[in-house]
Amino acid sequence: MTGISRDDLRAAVASGTLSEAQAASLVVLSEQRSGVRAHLDGRDEPFELFKGFNEIFIVVGLVILYMGFAGVTGMTILGTTSGYILGMVYAVLGMGAVILLARYFTLTRRMVAPSIALSVMFGLLAGQFGMAFSAMLDLNTPQTLTCAAAIACVALSGYYALFRVPFTVALIAAAVYATVFGITTLGGSFPETPRDIFLLSADGPFAIVTMALGLIGLIVAMSFDMSDPHRVTRRAASGFWLHVIAAPAIVNTIALTLFDAGTIPAQIMLAAFVALMAVVAVVIDRRSFLVSGVGYVVALAVAVAEGQAFFVILTLGAGLVLLGAQWELLRRAIMRALPTFPGKTRLPPYDLLQKETPA
Repeated sequence: MTGISRDDLRAAVASGTLSEAQAASLVVLSEQRSGVRAHLDGRDEPFELFKGFNEIFIVVGLVILYMGFAGVTGMTILGTTSGYILGMVYAVLGMGAVILLARYFTLTRRMVAPSIALSVMFGLLAGQFGMAFSAMLDLNTPQTLTCAAAIACVALSGYYALFRVPFTVALIAAAVYATVFGITTLGGSFPETPRDIFLLSADGPFAIVTMALGLIGLIVAMSFDMSDPHRVTRRAASGFWLHVIAAPAIVNTIALTLFDAGTIPAQIMLAAFVALMAVVAVVIDRRSFLVSGVGYVVALAVAVAEGQAFFVILTLGAGLVLLGAQWELLRRAIMRALPTFPGKTRLPPYDLLQKETPA
């Protein structure tokens, strides 16, 4: 009799045979019976955008359907050309249609890519409702954008409660960021240039707000991860997408400030900061956190560092390749070297035993 793998458990959860809680409990029971928590193969970070080309085919159809709806109703990314009353009505009708489609593609068919596409469309429609509602209240542009972002945040939170699509968490985080920045501007602060949003040396609270939001996002992502250290359920997938959003929010302020300094000590501090990020990513076993953060540093290097950009990119690329090749060994060594700290036992297993390969 062959053993049950994590893929089997994910399939059981997707088909409705097991609940997420039951699947996680089954994993824990199996490890307790084996006597070693680390017997599980936790060598990779679960990630899935689509299960087959049929999902891409459906996504193309959904996008065309949304474009047709937007064209017929006169709706755009920034609102509607049909008046605010009709704008709100069309947005509500569109959100209702998305919910009906999600009941089939997300709850019944358990499709990944269509579920992501539908969550994006729902967020856009919620934002369009907010724009039309703001037009009814005759708000100015900053107030309109803030109101639309806040309404989208609330609506997406409800959507996530209904369908538990992990990607929706990233959309909620983006809406929260937009709402907080909007409220900050309403308080009288406004960046003179886009760079002032992220520079610690600039006037205004934007850089601090960015870092604070990123750290809050990281904390929430870790709460998802630590509730499912074996990454069997959608809680871990939700954590994955939140790490993707949180990492750039943390990185952009520090990296851009150090790049802007343009001194050798600043470059050394940037290297140390990226190394610290790598250690944190290894400890929490989240490649997504590191890739998202490093990707942002590369983008900044190209935009800001000019002649030094290729050296920075070369160094980061070599570091990522090394980490990718030796991730398990490095993580095992780091985790064994670290003293016991709160939550260490709730992180993914790191004492992985070498499994025999069949002859």
